Amino acid sequence: MPDSADLLLHPVRLRIMQAFLGDRALTTSQLSAELSDVPPASLYRHVAKLVSAGVLQVVAERRIRGAVERTYVLRLAAARVGVADLDAMSTEDHRQMFMAFTAGLLADFDRYLQQGNVDLLRDGVAFGIEGLWLDDSEFAGLMRELYRVLQPLRANGPTRGRRRRLLASVLLPADKPGPAGKPGPAGKPGAKEQR
Repeated sequence: MPDSADLLLHPVRLRIMQAFLGDRALTTSQLSAELSDVPPASLYRHVAKLVSAGVLQVVAERRIRGAVERTYVLRLAAARVGVADLDAMSTEDHRQMFMAFTAGLLADFDRYLQQGNVDLLRDGVAFGIEGLWLDDSEFAGLMRELYRVLQPLRANGPTRGRRRRLLASVLLPADKPGPAGKPGPAGKPGAKEQR
């Protein structure tokens, strides 16, 4: 796997980066409390790798009983797998990348469930899947609209009454495009005839 993908898609490093989403600044102690299932020595090693790669940046330091406590932020631009790296990845690399992504989602959902007193409606928890018939132009319009809605919200900071929420998305083609204007037997492109 290309270097940046290998660095960013390790399951523990992925969870570390997710902890910083929403413009959070965290110390290793705070991070360790959030990722309590990760041994501290392992967590510090992964943080050091992300710092040396420029994915995490030190924004403050203070002395506590002779030790230096550092506060980090995520450099979002450095926390993405580049297009050139994606092109160089094999099918198995893509599978591993998606598995790391879904493993991170499962870990986040599991942490939510472990909080106790779970109420999906009250907490605004939602997940689902849609099947949309879109041509390339409609798909580009959907992506522009999502960006337009999300962009101003990314600037929100933590304030009273706000809760950090994770929004994950997966966009996949469900099937191969059929010939233009030629729907499948059930009236939809790609539909299989039932016997």
